[in-house]
Amino acid sequence: MIATLEVGTSPTGVSFSPDGKLALVANRGEGTVSVLTVAGKTLTVIGKVVLGDAKSGPCHVAFTPDGKRALVTRDGDHRISVLSVDGVKVEDTKAYMVAGIRPYSISVSSRGDVAVLTNQGGGQGDTDIVSVIDLKKNPPRIVDSVSVGQIPEAAVFSPDGSHVAVTIQNGSQRPKTHPAYNEGGLLMVYRVDGTKLTLAAQAKVGGWTQGVVWSKDGKTLLSQGMLTKAIDILSFDGKQLRVTGSIKVDGGPAGIRTVER
Repeated sequence: MIATLEVGTSPTGVSFSPDGKLALVANRGEGTVSVLTVAGKTLTVIGKVVLGDAKSGPCHVAFTPDGKRALVTRDGDHRISVLSVDGVKVEDTKAYMVAGIRPYSISVSSRGDVAVLTNQGGGQGDTDIVSVIDLKKNPPRIVDSVSVGQIPEAAVFSPDGSHVAVTIQNGSQRPKTHPAYNEGGLLMVYRVDGTKLTLAAQAKVGGWTQGVVWSKDGKTLLSQGMLTKAIDILSFDGKQLRVTGSIKVDGGPAGIRTVER
């Protein structure tokens, strides 16, 4: 730990710009996105972008590969905002999309043509969705949605943009007496064909499933399980997804990222 910065209330999602010179922080508790400059190991807060009101609930923010736009999910009012980025100037374009109920995690393909986001729904045991954004449209638009199960948590593209991994809580976080309970979460991997997602493989993973990351070659994934207090290790060959081991941790792992360059 080399520094502590004050941003906004309940900071949740954090992303660096592709050139590493800017960072954006979604402040879920106050309806804003903080803007930070990055110079070596020094980060400086230079302002905030206000999105709706304090209840809009910005959850996560993701840059496009060219660094000129960023997308922000808002689970409080069910919107996905489009921000413009020009150097250190970040503004709300006022363009937004509506996908499903409670948009949460978001990931942009390295190809720069599509993004995916999870919609966590109403939490009643209904099947929820992952939505696809066509970034070639101006402004970007939701063009497809896929039913994935109870409460999709994280969605992350593989480094080459050919697949996207989605963690599903699957009712595993509920009491065993709950009618929507299932033992264990799920990790689903979808093949990406333009703006279409097709299920390629899935595997049972630790309960109350959280974040997921890919290895650089796209053959290994790490999936977090809050209930098992472990990070599951999975292999993927394009057709089969298998749990090959796990890493035990002291608490429930809830957020994970890898170097993307």
